Amino acid sequence: MFGVFYYFKLVFKFFEMNYSVSEEKIVFDDHYKMVKAKVTYDTFDGKQITTTRLAFERGDSVAILLWEKDSDSILLTNQFRYPTCKNNDGWLLEIPAGSMEENEKPKDCIKREVMEELGYKIETPKLITTFYTSPGASTERIFLFFSEVSKNDKIGKGGGNDHENEDIQLVKIPVSEVFSKILELKDAKTILALHWFLLNHRAQ
Repeated sequence: MFGVFYYFKLVFKFFEMNYSVSEEKIVFDDHYKMVKAKVTYDTFDGKQITTTRLAFERGDSVAILLWEKDSDSILLTNQFRYPTCKNNDGWLLEIPAGSMEENEKPKDCIKREVMEELGYKIETPKLITTFYTSPGASTERIFLFFSEVSKNDKIGKGGGNDHENEDIQLVKIPVSEVFSKILELKDAKTILALHWFLLNHRAQ
């Protein structure tokens, strides 16, 4: 794995790749936006490609893996997700997450989301990584955090925002069951976060 990664670093060191974006315009504007543009980018054999691309604009998001230390449990949300109905799912287990508001800092956003969804107060969330959710279609990035909490940190009712028609259930998964549960989950950020937890938490 590390050998392959190092090889790509060496290759890109000798090639400067460029791109340009023009004629960018909003073609759909509702709760989210769809943007269309003409893009020109260098190819790996020294040529160029010019084509039209669409991008789903929904802003950046935050998510967090919460470990309740005194119960040795991972805290998840259970909520209805309309887009998953196409595949007859509907409700998904996920780590707490939400969209960042304009000019909001990621840490401030994740503190707000955790209180709204689960009712827990968190002080110093640790940033694990930032990643694209679907880079071929969406501009969205997720800032993924981790935080330890205790039962005493639950000071709010949680459940989501009534004005957003949210109905969120708190689900606690014992750490001893996380490994066997991962393949049952269907949310990518949650699967990624739990793998990180198993690699790092149990290594301590």
